[in-house]
Amino acid sequence: MIETIKAPDNVVAFRATGEVTQDDYKEVVLPAVEQLVQELDEINFLLVLDTDVDNFTAGAWVQDALLGLKNFGKWNRTAIVSDSDKVIAFTNGFSYLAPGEFRGFKKDAFVQAIHWVEGD
Repeated sequence: MIETIKAPDNVVAFRATGEVTQDDYKEVVLPAVEQLVQELDEINFLLVLDTDVDNFTAGAWVQDALLGLKNFGKWNRTAIVSDSDKVIAFTNGFSYLAPGEFRGFKKDAFVQAIHWVEGD
């Protein structure tokens, strides 16, 4: 499941728990991102992973990829919050492959992640 979490006005922020499906993307993530793009013409995105990436269904991964491609030039800052060193390393490396800045944070650095993705 993905739910929206409180964030600054220029950020869309979510928490993933349990199984994450394509419907989570279609019903929660995509509308929020589309609204932010309409308002700011850029995406500042934060995702807190309170589930293992293995709990993302194939449909969720497809929706994630489509989200990235559809808005390819709009990504500004993306923060992924997880206690998985592999997830953090992957996120940090993603900046070399896509526009925008991507940074992984440990869960105890959540406040720092919010400030960074906001642009502070």
